Amino acid sequence: MDSYIYILVALSLLLGVLVGYYVRQLVANQQILGTRKEAERLLTEATTRHRELLRDAREEARKVRNAAEAENKEHRLQLQRLENRLDQKEAAIERKLAAVGRREKELDDRSRELQTARDEIDDLKRQEVTKLEQISGVTTDEARRLLLTALEGEVKEEAARQVRIWEAQVKEDADRSAQYILATAIQRCTADVVSETTVSTVPLPSDEMKGRLIGREGRNIRALEQATGVDLIIDDTPEMVTISSFAPVRREVARIALNKLILDGRIHPARIEEVVEKAKSEVEATIKVEGENACFEAGVPGLHPELVKLVGQLKYRTSYGQNVLQHSLEVAHLSGMIADEIGGDASMARRAGLLHDIGKAVDFEVEGSHAMIGANLVRQWEKSEEIAQAVSEHHGEVMTTSTLGFIVAAADAISGSRPGARRESLEQYLKRVRELEDIATGFSGVEKAYAIQAGREVRVLVKPEETDDLGAVRLARDISKRIEECLTYPGQIRVVVARQTTAVEYAK
Repeated sequence: MDSYIYILVALSLLLGVLVGYYVRQLVANQQILGTRKEAERLLTEATTRHRELLRDAREEARKVRNAAEAENKEHRLQLQRLENRLDQKEAAIERKLAAVGRREKELDDRSRELQTARDEIDDLKRQEVTKLEQISGVTTDEARRLLLTALEGEVKEEAARQVRIWEAQVKEDADRSAQYILATAIQRCTADVVSETTVSTVPLPSDEMKGRLIGREGRNIRALEQATGVDLIIDDTPEMVTISSFAPVRREVARIALNKLILDGRIHPARIEEVVEKAKSEVEATIKVEGENACFEAGVPGLHPELVKLVGQLKYRTSYGQNVLQHSLEVAHLSGMIADEIGGDASMARRAGLLHDIGKAVDFEVEGSHAMIGANLVRQWEKSEEIAQAVSEHHGEVMTTSTLGFIVAAADAISGSRPGARRESLEQYLKRVRELEDIATGFSGVEKAYAIQAGREVRVLVKPEETDDLGAVRLARDISKRIEECLTYPGQIRVVVARQTTAVEYAK
């Protein structure tokens, strides 16, 4: 029984395998058939698309060929037209060349004719010159020399006349512009007219104080002189002590220390050293404050502390009775105003104006002119070559080439030459007047010369028989140039040359 069951199961399994195989074959055949149909459809579509693309390509090629043929035809027409035009131009050029050839031939013939005529004229000219020489008794060279001499005199006279006219015009224009700029700057800058002087004397309460200042065997005065570096002059002048020193700061320290000692009454070497140290501290503090105030007033920020200190020291320095610090402030303001008027850098001009006399703070310690010393100080601390150049140029010791140098020089001249700004000793004044008159009388044809208006004008009287009107103009210019070369003076000096001819006759 069990064997039958196994056989049935085996047969069932075999039958199931066969049925499954058959069904799988049917499904595979159906898939192959569907795939074949899809391939045939895709092939048909591809064939159709290929034919369409081929047709479009042929159509596009035909259009391109037609366009190319049309363009080629147009190019051929243009080339044909260019060839025709070139042929026409070539023919025109040939005609012109032929005309030029004929013209050259005509010009050659004309040139030969002109040369022949010129030779004939030269022959006639030589014959006429020979006749003129025989008639006049003067050779050609002599006649040329006489003519040139006459022409030279006329040309010189005409040149002098034109120079006088041009100089008058230029001077008028320059004076008008300069007067406007300087007047504007001067009107905007107000300053005291009083000249400041450095105090070099100290009043004493009594003559008894002189002995106490000298001390036993002169120990007090020696200690004071050694501590301050000045010379104390105690003479017969009642109730007065004179302080002498080339260093203005030392002189100020000595003055303050001496006043403190006189008020305190305790005068001995130890006390002198203590008071002198306190006076130095006060003066240094004053110098710093004055320098900072001057920079603020001049509108010059950011100045190096060493330069600020030197500016403050100018408070104790004078020049011809004018305080140098006040003068530097005036020059700074004037320089800024002039720079504004001419379109320059006003800030740089104020800085150069404030520092232009900085060398006077140390000129008693360093050898050289204060302008060159100041320029070196500016190069050392300010590191500005432009300002250093302006400082070195403001007195003409170096040729002035920069605009800033001209501005500072002009402002310095205005500040120094304004009325009441500086004092001048009688001897110096008389020496300058004599030098002016000697320079004027040193020219030929000058009869007399007078310096007037405190040496700001020279009146020159010439001999009328030796100097004509144009010669007077040249003489005035030569004298002014000689004064510029030989003298140093503030402002300007006017040179007036007068020529007078007097004719006298009597009616009888």
